[in-house]
Amino acid sequence: MSYNTSPFAPSYGNGTTVSPGAGSANAAISIKSQTLCLTNLGTNVCYIKITDDATATASTADYPLPGGAQVTITKPYDYNRIAHISADGTDLHILPGEGF
Repeated sequence: MSYNTSPFAPSYGNGTTVSPGAGSANAAISIKSQTLCLTNLGTNVCYIKITDDATATASTADYPLPGGAQVTITKPYDYNRIAHISADGTDLHILPGEGF
């Protein structure tokens, strides 16, 4: 698998905000982008899992995103779902794009 080492190029107009809560939820993400910029807009940790399974769930064993943090991660092009959970609730902004 080759990785894109270009600066992050956002796919403007395609961002979405979800509200992870104590129960895992699952949301659609762009299948056309290999990179996601994830911003935890709240103060509580959020755990995420990128997948191609519409029934997938996230748990505390998955990728933690602390409150106020922003990361850019890669994903397989054909993965089109993000599972998320936050025991104390938060807001997670998801912006697809390319690069880092």
